[in-house]
Amino acid sequence: MPRFFMEGRCGLLVLSRHRDEEIVIETPAGKVTFMVVEIRGDKCRLGITAPKNIPVHRREVQDRIEEERAA
Repeated sequence: MPRFFMEGRCGLLVLSRHRDEEIVIETPAGKVTFMVVEIRGDKCRLGITAPKNIPVHRREVQDRIEEERAA
């Protein structure tokens, strides 16, 4: 097993997917599914299905939430 997993740190998993293919992440709170909806130029549109108790935010929104919590 890679060292960063053994030490409790996160790594970056890079996956290739085609349109309409999915990635599933299993959590104790339920499954989160990412589907590649569209690929146009250098942009990829993702559809995300998650249980209501798992917040899903774009990075810039999550950063703002964390800044407000810290204030």
